[in-house]
Amino acid sequence: QVQLVESGGGLVQAGGSLRLSCAASGVSFSNADIGWYRQAPGKQRELVAGISSGGSTNYADFVKGRFTISRDNRKNTVYLQMNSLKPEDTAVYYCKLFGRKDYWGQGTQVTVSS
Repeated sequence: QVQLVESGGGLVQAGGSLRLSCAASGVSFSNADIGWYRQAPGKQRELVAGISSGGSTNYADFVKGRFTISRDNRKNTVYLQMNSLKPEDTAVYYCKLFGRKDYWGQGTQVTVSS
């Protein structure tokens, strides 16, 4: 059974930092591309950052220079380091594993206060 479990969300003041984790089990993690997405209330889910199985990364323009995605295949975990957080970063953050079938985690809430 494939599971993706996000953690690390919370409440932080504007300008602060958080590191999100996405731990995978039951899947060939090292061969998979992984994405971090977010969904704010009343808005569509959007891609924040992605990392390929080979380690290539891509970022949405609105997080470039502030967020960093990385992966540790030994731990089957992908991270999202979020710095210089803004109130508009407030959302539920989800990780997604791309494979023969795609899988989503349950999400972790990030709230940035002004």
